[in-house]
Amino acid sequence: MTIDSPVRLVLATGVVALLTALYLLLARRSAAGAFAYSNLAFMQTVLERRRSLDAMIGLCWFLAAGALVLSVSGTHVWARVPMRDGAVVICIDTSGSMASTDIVPSREAAARAALRAFVDASPRGLRIGIVSFSSGANVEIPLTDDPDQLRAAIDRIPHANGATAIGDALLAASRLLPNHGHRAVILLTDGVNNRGSDPLESAKTLASRGVPVYAVGIGTNASGELIPGTNEEASIDEEALRAIAAMGGGRFVLVSDAQSLRSVFRRIAEGTVWERRRVDASLPLAVGGALAMLAAFFTGFAAGKFP
Repeated sequence: MTIDSPVRLVLATGVVALLTALYLLLARRSAAGAFAYSNLAFMQTVLERRRSLDAMIGLCWFLAAGALVLSVSGTHVWARVPMRDGAVVICIDTSGSMASTDIVPSREAAARAALRAFVDASPRGLRIGIVSFSSGANVEIPLTDDPDQLRAAIDRIPHANGATAIGDALLAASRLLPNHGHRAVILLTDGVNNRGSDPLESAKTLASRGVPVYAVGIGTNASGELIPGTNEEASIDEEALRAIAAMGGGRFVLVSDAQSLRSVFRRIAEGTVWERRRVDASLPLAVGGALAMLAAFFTGFAAGKFP
């Protein structure tokens, strides 16, 4: 938390202290008058019962005064806020190996669930695009901030079939992204590139535009799973994915179960589309202080607690 005007902070604190002292003085005079003209035993009983109420009213006044003092002092706080110009393209592997069931119920089902988790964890206003790829790349939905359209696009993603064209998917993502703003590509794959463009060259293209790639590998090289319809074992090129991620300052994560995959996508959402920013807290503090002051005033008025 930072204060723009220490002078206003000192002055406001002094005014609050003066008003508090004046209030306490009037309250003591009122109490003295009440004791002078009332039955002493009765007054002591009433005062005992109202101690908790006094404490609550005093706390409200204290919080109200503190909030208003900070408000007029130009208080700023560091907060996690959504990026105003964020754009993310998710490239999802739909090659034949994604039908493998070493991840329950299957790799492709886990991938769809992870995409939904990313959409759910993303703030309103973030634009998200989806590219599916197998033997080639296909844009399932261009950049949009409509979560319903994104969920519908996830449901339309083709079932696992074909080869793995990682490079083509990265180039398709690059074409969707704007030239400026906070941008990122998330690559989800379980295989080794065997079609189309060179993935490292595609990652270099993205890096030249200042776009990081977050590569998420699903499955392991020791799964023993065969690509459906072939005698080829499903494997993953960890070294290549690490290089793709490192090219533009992203990172590589390898997961081997559905829960971990959803968690990784949520963490990526928090890391790529949210940022820590210094924001002005004056208005929220003023509103909160005013509400606390009103609560204290009406509670005290109803209980006859004002001198």
